[in-house]
Amino acid sequence: MEATASSGRAKAGSSTADDVETGTGGIPALSTAVRTLGVDAPPPQVALSILVLVMSGFMLVGFLNILEASSSPTILIVTGAGFVAIFGLQLVHSAHRLRRLRARWGRWTLALQALLTYLPLFTLGLAWGGMGGFLGASVLLVLPARAAWPLFGAVGAIACVTGPLLDQGVISSVYIGVSTILTGLIVYGLSRLANLVVEVQGAQQALARLAVGQERLRFARDLHDLLGYSLSAITLKSELARRLVHCEADRALVELENILEISRQALADVRTVARGYRDMSLATEAVSARAVLEAGGIHATVEIRGQLPEGETSTIMATVLREAVTNLLRHSKAEHCRIESWTTPAGRLVLTIANDGVEKAGPGAAGVPSGRDGSGLHNLQFRLAAIGGRLSSGIDDKGWFVLTAEAPIAVEHD
Repeated sequence: MEATASSGRAKAGSSTADDVETGTGGIPALSTAVRTLGVDAPPPQVALSILVLVMSGFMLVGFLNILEASSSPTILIVTGAGFVAIFGLQLVHSAHRLRRLRARWGRWTLALQALLTYLPLFTLGLAWGGMGGFLGASVLLVLPARAAWPLFGAVGAIACVTGPLLDQGVISSVYIGVSTILTGLIVYGLSRLANLVVEVQGAQQALARLAVGQERLRFARDLHDLLGYSLSAITLKSELARRLVHCEADRALVELENILEISRQALADVRTVARGYRDMSLATEAVSARAVLEAGGIHATVEIRGQLPEGETSTIMATVLREAVTNLLRHSKAEHCRIESWTTPAGRLVLTIANDGVEKAGPGAAGVPSGRDGSGLHNLQFRLAAIGGRLSSGIDDKGWFVLTAEAPIAVEHD
């Protein structure tokens, strides 16, 4: 018999393009399209580097056109300074880190770029006309859409009439117009994609922190629900015993004995919460783990095969899964996570949690990702060992970090 925990999906790991789920504690999960962009897109530094390289390539082509048209050192120096100025202004309009500067001074820097685009045009000729493409991209990046697109069209139209104004033919006019529009769209598109990568990854990190915070709140709620009554009863009975100790000693003694029993139970409850030995279901925890992971932008697949046991083994395995997911969100850079569970013919339950967030390790590395605190996994090892189970970890052939927990389905206590 095969059961698949997939948070309402027919098959583990399947997804639809328009699927938007809700994570644990009301955390909004990222849509499939946004999550795919965050996982498959290059890092923000690479995206910005691609944009800079493309802009540099356009600038180099323009400078070579000027160099071909004129060999005057003065013109080349002035042209080079103009290219550098336009390049810097374009970075101001495109870079995500400069968005505050752009929000405050964007219209002034855009006006300055327009002057640098059109004033040298009648001196340097058609070779300088390609700078209009950068102006068009800046217009789209700085101004509201209602004004940006008409002005972008105006920049393209001005580029088309540049040819006749400079006594160029129809072919040259069409060439410079099309070149201006394409350059503007390419620079605008790359700038928006680079900014979108930064924003999506920032959202993923924020959701991961929120997911960890929700797990802490859930633990706090468990602790409150378990100990709230006991501590309130201890307080009330202690006040009653203090009033009775001088007038009704026998009754005060009974109350003190009750306080002692409640205190012992409260202590056992604290140990229960601290050790994670409250009743938990591995199947339920797997669904919750998948929701939390996907809320953090990590594509998760969950597959549970075989009949899951009830009782202590299921509780400990659920605790292992929760600890592994929490560590993954806090310390890993994973993009994919695979959770699997099955039963063996020998009567043992196996749980594996694998992710691709392992940092590159040097020769001789142990293969276990370095976390800030390894006490959680050590505690899990002790819990599994107490019921005849074991915990192991390592790197598989695909370079994924794999945590494997194994325990007997039926636990026998002495």
